[in-house]
Amino acid sequence: MKYIILLLASFGLIFSQSAKAQDSTAANIITWNYNAEKKSDKVYVLHVKGTIAPGYKLFSKEMDADGFGATVTLDSSSQTKATIKSVKETAAVKAEHSAELEMDTKIIENEVAFLVEVEYTGAVSDLKGLVTFFAIKDGEVHGPEESEFKYKAGTDGALAGSSGALEEGSKDALKIATIDLKNPVTNIGGTDDGSGKGLWGIFGLGFLGGLIALITPCVFPMIPMTVTFFTKSAQGKKGVFNAVLYGFFIFMIYVLLSLIFYIPGVSSDILNNISTNVYLNTFFFVVFMIFAISFLGFFEISLPSSFASKVDSKANMGSVIGIFFMAVTLALVSFSCTGPILGSLLVGALSSDGGPIQLTMGMGGFGLALALPFALFALFPGMMSKLPKSGGWLDTVKKVLGFLELALAFKFLSNADLVAHWGILKREVFFAIWTLIAIAFILYLLGKLKLPHSTPVKKLGWGRITFSVLLAAFTAYYLIPGMTTMPYTNRGLISGFPPPQHYSIYGEHANTGVKPNVMNNYEEAIALAKKEGKPVLLDFTGWACVNCRKMEENVWPEADIRKTIEEDFILVSLYVDDKKLLPDNEQFIYKAEDSTTKSIKTIGNKYATMQSVNFNSQAQPLYVVISPDEKLMTLPVGYTPDSKEYLKWLKAGLDAYKKGK
Repeated sequence: MKYIILLLASFGLIFSQSAKAQDSTAANIITWNYNAEKKSDKVYVLHVKGTIAPGYKLFSKEMDADGFGATVTLDSSSQTKATIKSVKETAAVKAEHSAELEMDTKIIENEVAFLVEVEYTGAVSDLKGLVTFFAIKDGEVHGPEESEFKYKAGTDGALAGSSGALEEGSKDALKIATIDLKNPVTNIGGTDDGSGKGLWGIFGLGFLGGLIALITPCVFPMIPMTVTFFTKSAQGKKGVFNAVLYGFFIFMIYVLLSLIFYIPGVSSDILNNISTNVYLNTFFFVVFMIFAISFLGFFEISLPSSFASKVDSKANMGSVIGIFFMAVTLALVSFSCTGPILGSLLVGALSSDGGPIQLTMGMGGFGLALALPFALFALFPGMMSKLPKSGGWLDTVKKVLGFLELALAFKFLSNADLVAHWGILKREVFFAIWTLIAIAFILYLLGKLKLPHSTPVKKLGWGRITFSVLLAAFTAYYLIPGMTTMPYTNRGLISGFPPPQHYSIYGEHANTGVKPNVMNNYEEAIALAKKEGKPVLLDFTGWACVNCRKMEENVWPEADIRKTIEEDFILVSLYVDDKKLLPDNEQFIYKAEDSTTKSIKTIGNKYATMQSVNFNSQAQPLYVVISPDEKLMTLPVGYTPDSKEYLKWLKAGLDAYKKGK
């Protein structure tokens, strides 16, 4: 039981980082007090004392081995050069058996205190940190809960401690009072958020979005994984049952995901936050790399023989659990490609009279659109197994899928790299990796690269030759130029897969297309617009946004559009998934009109919330034209692949500004 709780807690920690508006739950459990004493010039002892609320019991630090122990850590993102030498818990610890956890526990009631010895390796400066703990009340485990603290260094060398919880900012902090969505200067543009449509119309929009998502880089890698997963179980009635069950689980998960929005205070950008989570994207990169290497024949993914017999004895239960987790993986992977329809529904459902039921219908339609084809993919191995004399061609299919998995895995690493600003997978590096994979792929098809368990190629068939020629042409025309500063580095067909053009090892010498005047700073853009007397083109975008890259690399470079943007607008790109922390004095708690709250800590938090509260949309890209005095010129538009339509909208915004001026 305890391992299940810890597993749920691990997912809960990622979820809470994206969804939790403020540290209200932790504050209800423990009220903290912070002091410090100077031990020597570079060594301080932090006194972190907590008063535990009645009815709650804190799990002692002595339960570290069980995963429930309280921890005290310093903020790794801080520039402070200090390390924790020791953490000592001072409180009366009581041994108690927990029937819910089926284990002996060590708990603390009423009061707890930690003595944290900290040593500076540089100059004494401000400290930020975190107390993470688990608690139990009436048999229910709470946690991991997090309480932030900060210590401010004085001129006399003393440290003054206080809670690190954010303060509530002005109710108009992110709301632009002059923006009126119902009354733009020119009534042109607009996005479809499903409002005003019947529930079945919203269901249809979701279904259409799911069909489109099938060909996105987020969902496509799951097709070979599905085929491989069901290869051994797609026989007869059992195979049909497993395939139907897989489809049902996919549909059910999407419907269940919408239910969290019935909880008051849940942020509408939570799915975007989860899909751009650095740890989750890195995890998927590792998973797909493991599958790819397995597909290529270097090892088989199988259960250890020590409990193979246990799996066999509970084969039905094991297969159901495995199918369920395959469905969960598909649902998680597809979050970053739900597109403008579901992205708009996330806000529209929460702000319109229809309520979250609209979101449930949209998510249900999306889930069904994915469930139907993937159920067929699950049946595909069964149909293949009925083909006479399949021979070595099936292994060839598996190897081909392995190369595809290997290439597509780097999309997830790229997402993590972009959002976290690691700088390890710049655009040209990404293209170089894909080029090497493509060359290895071609050599395998031509029989020049031997992989484990491969059938020797005695004679090249027309299929191998044709595929090799096409892949070689793709490599020469699309991949190799991507590593250079040539004019042809803009590869429209695969835009969205590699990093954006400005994320380049060549820096300012890169062929970056249309450059924003300002990056991730709304206030600077408004100031520049006032200075130059130009309207502002707000570009709500994301590092991991596929459709954003398609607009930047396929639509913006059009001669008339590029000229209009560069000469007549102040373009500011606001990245809603940027995990870079705002300065401490710019972090605050935002309180919406419905009294729900949200922590504004990162650049992404700020601009995702600004987009939601001002333009009633959470989809990216979203384009808005406003005047320097922040009045709306036209209705916002989202993903617009028709360059003529997009140019018409830009010109309308420019004409509206000139008219008003």
